Amino acid sequence: MSWTWDAVCEDPQLQDLPYKLELNGDGELLMNAVKVQHAFVVYEIQRLLMQHRPDGFSPPEFPILTEDGVRSPDVVWITIERRRQTISDSAASIAPEICVEVMSPGNTMAQMQKKGRLYLQAGALEYWICDESQKLHFFSQTEKLPKSDIIPSFPSSITLD
Repeated sequence: MSWTWDAVCEDPQLQDLPYKLELNGDGELLMNAVKVQHAFVVYEIQRLLMQHRPDGFSPPEFPILTEDGVRSPDVVWITIERRRQTISDSAASIAPEICVEVMSPGNTMAQMQKKGRLYLQAGALEYWICDESQKLHFFSQTEKLPKSDIIPSFPSSITLD
């Protein structure tokens, strides 16, 4: 079956799944199961984003229309202006300024970088990857960055207490 994002959002059988859902460019539904630690790393990144840049928003699992379907970074940072542009979209027509993916055991860095490039093509200014050792890798349109250009004070690794 080929899905649309609106159909995924409206299907009652998909509402209570314990998975993050995405849709590839062929309309195939993708499900990603996560572990508890993953959820806490996402929470900590979200908390730190709001601490370091309270002038924007930091929602989790934000749906973005990309060249390869609808993808949902684990957490994003989006300005008030882009929030206004996307708030009525089923899937955002422009990506938030920062898109963050937290790796799970089933992910590879190459897969995460491919998703990051999709976010950049959709209008993101940076994408970040948090690896399994909780170290952050920052990327812009043109290069790997030593730290975020948008939030230079953001830590380079995540610590869970």
